[in-house]
Amino acid sequence: MLRILLVDGHCVVREGLRGFLGCDAELEIVGEAADGAEMVVKTRQLRPDIVLMDLMLPGMDGFTAISILRRDLPGLEVVVLTSIVDGASVMRAIQAGAIGYLLKDIQAVELRKAIKAAAAGQLQLSPRVSSYLLDELRTPQAEPTGLLTCRETDVLNLLVQGHANKEIARTLHISEDTVKTHIHHIMSKLGVQSRTQAILTAMDLGLVTQKTKFLEKEKNMP
Repeated sequence: MLRILLVDGHCVVREGLRGFLGCDAELEIVGEAADGAEMVVKTRQLRPDIVLMDLMLPGMDGFTAISILRRDLPGLEVVVLTSIVDGASVMRAIQAGAIGYLLKDIQAVELRKAIKAAAAGQLQLSPRVSSYLLDELRTPQAEPTGLLTCRETDVLNLLVQGHANKEIARTLHISEDTVKTHIHHIMSKLGVQSRTQAILTAMDLGLVTQKTKFLEKEKNMP
């Protein structure tokens, strides 16, 4: 069961999320927070698997809160659920460590699927968000600090295809700990702070030929 902390400045939004997420037997709402500071405290106390949060929060801004959580709890995944859709905000959230950026017009069933996929380490973006993010990535990027090994490239390709660590380990016949080590080396060489940034940077630099499942889906939409 996935343990979720809900973070939104509006009580009615949290109540709605609790209602349609709580009806899924695989999801458990372990707590709520109304601002960034409370989110940090409750996350440290409750140790959820996923933080589902808005960016517009009283007090501490959402970007700072994400950075703090990812620094203190690297195993935690953060999914942004917001009405803000602009390239700068999307990029800042991803750079801070969010694995998902979803808009509040998402359908309940799609949100539940996205949360489960994010918990497995898969990048989750709403369709409109991906175009803004790709626009941001068209700005000049720093060159990688080192060449990837063949095995690191294999891992990176599987990451871009949307596979979780366990699936990568099974495909390459290595342990999950080894996969995590490779991902750490990939992030270091690409000069990024999260696996999500690694995926997007690799695509922008042409290090892989596959696109994420999400971007392929968005590309084929009418």
